[in-house]
Amino acid sequence: MRPRSTVLLGPDYSGKSSVLERLAERGTWTVVSYDEALLDPVYSLIGRVRDEFLTEALRAPAGRYSSDLFLTLVQIAAVHLRDRVADAPPDRPVIVDSYHYKLLAKCSLLGYDNPSLLSWWRSFPPPDQVVYLDVEPAVAWERSGWGAGANPMEHYGEKPTEESFTRFQADLGDVLRKELAGLNVITLGQSDGVEESVDLVEKAVRNGAHG
Repeated sequence: MRPRSTVLLGPDYSGKSSVLERLAERGTWTVVSYDEALLDPVYSLIGRVRDEFLTEALRAPAGRYSSDLFLTLVQIAAVHLRDRVADAPPDRPVIVDSYHYKLLAKCSLLGYDNPSLLSWWRSFPPPDQVVYLDVEPAVAWERSGWGAGANPMEHYGEKPTEESFTRFQADLGDVLRKELAGLNVITLGQSDGVEESVDLVEKAVRNGAHG
């Protein structure tokens, strides 16, 4: 019997990574992510691909790498998440960092589009529920250091401006909600801190499991 799986999702700077780190520290969850702080060292290949993607492919001049090659690199992360969920131990709940939903939405918004690949991502087994951490684009802009910390997959155009960032984040939220149509989604608004967010996420998962 497979464990219940929850996807933790939200726009950029929603606090998702901090919540996942706290949940991992509690030891009662299987946390699945490709972020550096949460990636099991045995999957160092995934970390190397992630690092090369962030430092080389994502920042390369337009046209150096084809859209298909770009998506192929991104797909490594998506497939890794799928595989780790499938192989998770059955004795504790699984919480997944965005699954393929955020990768898919961002690639679509930025013009990296291959219907065959994206259709395959959409065929991955769905989670039991999604907890969506919502945040206003203006708040995300402030949390990004007014653009100083934003990477090229968090805004439109070559450089982040308040307009290009907040417009992208608003569009990202819209696309994510469309991708989640038909799933069990619990939306949580902004909280007063990480610990409150963690408590709200755990409560939402418990209620979803018994709903």
